Amino acid sequence: MYGNTNQMTVAHARQAASTIFLAKVFNWMGIGLAITGVIAYLTAASGLALQLAASPLFMILIIGELGLVFFLSARVDKIQATTAQGLFVGYAVLNGLTLSMIFLAYTRTSIAGTFFITAGMFGAMSVYGLVTKRDLSGMGSFLFMGLIGIIIASIVNIFLQSSAVYWVTSMIGVLVFVGLTAYDVQRIKTMGEQGIMAQGDQMIRKGAIMGALTLYLDFINLFLMLLRFFGGSRD
Repeated sequence: MYGNTNQMTVAHARQAASTIFLAKVFNWMGIGLAITGVIAYLTAASGLALQLAASPLFMILIIGELGLVFFLSARVDKIQATTAQGLFVGYAVLNGLTLSMIFLAYTRTSIAGTFFITAGMFGAMSVYGLVTKRDLSGMGSFLFMGLIGIIIASIVNIFLQSSAVYWVTSMIGVLVFVGLTAYDVQRIKTMGEQGIMAQGDQMIRKGAIMGALTLYLDFINLFLMLLRFFGGSRD
């Protein structure tokens, strides 16, 4: 009886720790999405998006985004938590500047509608990742291969300009990022259960930032893939 009680106590402690950690992750993800959305809208509304589109600065921003992600992923163990948080916020700002271009291509109504569709799908898959008893870890390598395939096909299609390739990669992209959402949420939940909350404040905060960045990227990429289907052209 005492053994069962101890097991239940440990299980409840792990669940509570995981819940707290997930809350931190989703809070930071929400902050990142809010910053990106506000920056993107203001950049487009001010006319700066048009200037960026015709400027070499746009490519510099893209390179800066990639550099921040790689730096944060590679150096997160060696930097302070406040630095990681600052880099995440900086990335959200840069992404807002580059994503302002969607307001030049699509109507605001369709962008808003696609955002809510994305939020619904992301929410549903997040819940699935949290509650499913199925181990999704085996999906990771398969989904990563799918992601690499999408990137390669998209680069090739820059030269081919094939509408068929465009729509196929878009559909596969939706499936990949839907799957990645469930996989990443379950992985982050497992991190909370396996003791990250006992590793000190610095590790908790940095772990929350990396989890938030992962889910943020899942959301943004799913949104962009769905926008190809539901976005209404301004032309």
